[in-house]
Amino acid sequence: MARDLALAHLTTITLSPPEMIRVAARTGFQAVGLRLIRVTPTSPGYPLMDDPASMRATRSALRETGRRVHDIEFVKIEPGLDVSSLESFCAAGAALGASRIIAAPYDPDLGRLADRYAALCALAAGYGLGVVLEFFPWTVVPGLADALEIRRRAGAPANGGVLVDALHFYRSGSRLADLDGQDASVLPFLHLCDGPARGGDTLQERLLEARAERLAPGDGALALRALIEKMPVGIPISLEVPMDRMTAECGVEAVARHVHQATIHLLGSLDGSSRPFAPNSTPTS
Repeated sequence: MARDLALAHLTTITLSPPEMIRVAARTGFQAVGLRLIRVTPTSPGYPLMDDPASMRATRSALRETGRRVHDIEFVKIEPGLDVSSLESFCAAGAALGASRIIAAPYDPDLGRLADRYAALCALAAGYGLGVVLEFFPWTVVPGLADALEIRRRAGAPANGGVLVDALHFYRSGSRLADLDGQDASVLPFLHLCDGPARGGDTLQERLLEARAERLAPGDGALALRALIEKMPVGIPISLEVPMDRMTAECGVEAVARHVHQATIHLLGSLDGSSRPFAPNSTPTS
């Protein structure tokens, strides 16, 4: 029995949620992550919380295909963030059956960042959602150890964790030893992709790689097997693999299919690759 996999929206970001869900179903994925809030001015978000018709179409696509929503994104914790403004976003996540919210650290005041992370966890808990803080090498929380420290400063919320993205993990210089002793309550799922052994030297090159030109698992040189084996057993794996050049040449569905097939091949080389995707259950709150 193969492990279930989720398709992250960035892999197919040009598709609306209903279209993306149908592509995920046709290419073998069992779940999706949906981007309801845009990350950059040039990259789309799909605010289902403000669009009842699109929300109905998305829920219809989920029912028709038997897929499920694993996570919703993308909350940038910035200095001016009013956490209470995210109420409708959280409500939309609950209506979609999501398990978690992905948040990102963009406040240079780390104490305030930890407080806002804690507040977001408290708000999300009321909707049966968990929150993961994703670290990025170009932010004030560049690596795994830094993200774990923010969680600690926030009081280690029961529904709050940290998101490990394979590219960011290795580009930040995070260590496999930093994963020791962390269970699924802290590291509840993994963003998987691949890349060259060495990333770009400039910020522009690093952002281009992360947001537009990753590689499918097994197509690059990152130590993915070692990372997967160090992560908590049985956690979900979500494939975040934007490949703009291949998308332009072959189409978005071909990208999703290649990513799925490459991942199945990689996981097939690991012992215990049949461990199932964790059920879409309500996180501890």
